[in-house]
Amino acid sequence: MSVSTAAVATAICAPLPVLGRDVTVPLVTGGEVTYAALDYAASAPALQRVWDDVAAYAPYYGSVHRGAGYLSQLSTDLFENARKTVAEFLDCRTDDQLIFTRSTTDSLNLLAQALPADCQVFVFETEHHASLLPWKDARVTYLNAPRTPAQAVETLEKALADRDPYGPALVCVTGASNVTGELWPVRELAAAAHAHGARIVLDAAQLAPHHPVSVQDLDVDWVAFSGHKLYAPFGSGVLAGRADWLQAADPYLAGGGASRKVTRREDGGVDVEWHESAARHEAGSPNVIGAYSIASACKALTEAGFDTLVAREQHLIDTVRAGLAEVPEVRVLSLFGDDAPRVGVISFVVEGWNSSHFAAALSAEYGIGVRDGLFCAHPLVRTLLGSDPQTQGECGAPEAAPGEKSLNAIRVSFGAGTPDEHVERFVNAVKELVRSGAKWQYRTEDGRCVPAV
Repeated sequence: MSVSTAAVATAICAPLPVLGRDVTVPLVTGGEVTYAALDYAASAPALQRVWDDVAAYAPYYGSVHRGAGYLSQLSTDLFENARKTVAEFLDCRTDDQLIFTRSTTDSLNLLAQALPADCQVFVFETEHHASLLPWKDARVTYLNAPRTPAQAVETLEKALADRDPYGPALVCVTGASNVTGELWPVRELAAAAHAHGARIVLDAAQLAPHHPVSVQDLDVDWVAFSGHKLYAPFGSGVLAGRADWLQAADPYLAGGGASRKVTRREDGGVDVEWHESAARHEAGSPNVIGAYSIASACKALTEAGFDTLVAREQHLIDTVRAGLAEVPEVRVLSLFGDDAPRVGVISFVVEGWNSSHFAAALSAEYGIGVRDGLFCAHPLVRTLLGSDPQTQGECGAPEAAPGEKSLNAIRVSFGAGTPDEHVERFVNAVKELVRSGAKWQYRTEDGRCVPAV
């Protein structure tokens, strides 16, 4: 992005208002500072719009689907309209089902439970654990980390060409890495999957908050994401896509709401007729506030305009990457290289520092919240850090098995609610810590690096 474009993007799009933007935190060196929340990839703050919408509805909360009272009827309409709003946000097909879940992890475990018998699953080792681990009951092929988008497509095509062509197959892929922020070639991977008779599910947890996600344009069969990464941290997620596998599977949870009819048998047992709609996998009392908050966030992002949001975020990405590039001791982690398009998620290591120690100093001395560790993507981070020497026993160093190196990294992440000042403060803090070291002493407590008292 050119300087002029960045200036325009910043001028026409201020950060979207989020909760916590004025919170101050104490510094171990004395005084207080406005907190810089730069851990959006884990959980983004709630949009003020989302909070206001939820607060306005809360007095009218009632049971969903089974209540005759006014508040129950109102809540049911709200819940089902939220389903329509999110489906529109995702550009779902007319016959797709959209199921409200608890999170991306919950969504992908639901889909894993709904796989047809003898289904083969293909997943890259680069996935977040939410999309790497749920497939334990299927025949899973784990694909090595690609080093270019083209190599990702080639790797998948080869694996699919070598599979048993007569059984069902599913490909699971991320839209944007939760470690590197890099965008994956979803449309090309979907085309490869369909050419070989497989289906594909998109983990959009890191993509949906930053870029528009169109089920039809990307031609994916399912998409999953979490509300808490989409500025709606009220305990809901989404699985949306083709209905047939979901309708054929036993309910994810057995209970009220999923059942259409339950009758006693003469032998003392019960017969159950399950719903074929999304309710089949939404047993129990729905989280109507969680669903409504996701719909509110979808409306807010759509109204703000993704073109503008993406342009402004690119300005923030450029600021962080340019600042880190000025520090020779910093190495930014990447699969696809410096020129790869990405969202506002950047991981790095600092020569001479354990990452937990560095992150603790950013928090305690500068009021900056980042992430450190392996980011629930252990195989990917180990691949990216495998050749890096690490000093074991340093403050906050993760435990390692005998003979293993202690590996961890630092992740900074941001989005639509991030002020320029936060990323500028982060860049300056990195430079100062590398140049002058920490001002405070730190110790390990319960596996975490914390300021020594």
